[in-house]
Amino acid sequence: MAHERIILGIDPGTTIMGFGLIKVVNKKMEFIQLNELILSKYDDHYTKLKVIFERTIELIETHHPDEIAIEAPFFGKNVQSMLKLGRAQGVAMAAGLSRQIPIVEYEPKKIKMAITGNGNASKEQVAKMLQQLLGLKELPKNLDSTDGLAAAVCHFFNSGKVTAGKSYTGWEAFVKQNEDRVKK
Repeated sequence: MAHERIILGIDPGTTIMGFGLIKVVNKKMEFIQLNELILSKYDDHYTKLKVIFERTIELIETHHPDEIAIEAPFFGKNVQSMLKLGRAQGVAMAAGLSRQIPIVEYEPKKIKMAITGNGNASKEQVAKMLQQLLGLKELPKNLDSTDGLAAAVCHFFNSGKVTAGKSYTGWEAFVKQNEDRVKK
């Protein structure tokens, strides 16, 4: 019997929220959808957050993802922008959590590295690599949707890998938990 799961990738934003969905059958990726939610038409920041929440719930109810991969906000100089981006990410996460879907955050550099092998790749390079990997016929005008798709593909590539290291209280604890690595 084939093992199947769906991953929803989200690139949160307050102007455009990008998202992409892939299906994983056994260990093979299949493209489902990529799209974007245009939020610039809303003047009120709280309305934007409401729309992000509702659209994320709609995606969950339509596609029933097993996991959500979300791009973590990068640290910029504008504190207000960071605050708004963090709220957008939080609302998308809350939508997933309200449906008991596990969520994993990935730093933008980690996503770029997973897709292109270069943590400093451009949005265009990431999009072109996704086009090759998933056999996309054409790329969207705005690349926020490919950024969302990239988060999902990054999660697929990182599935099964330990993302958080073990926690140690000091050298003694490290040695005790890694006796096989100690030369005697």
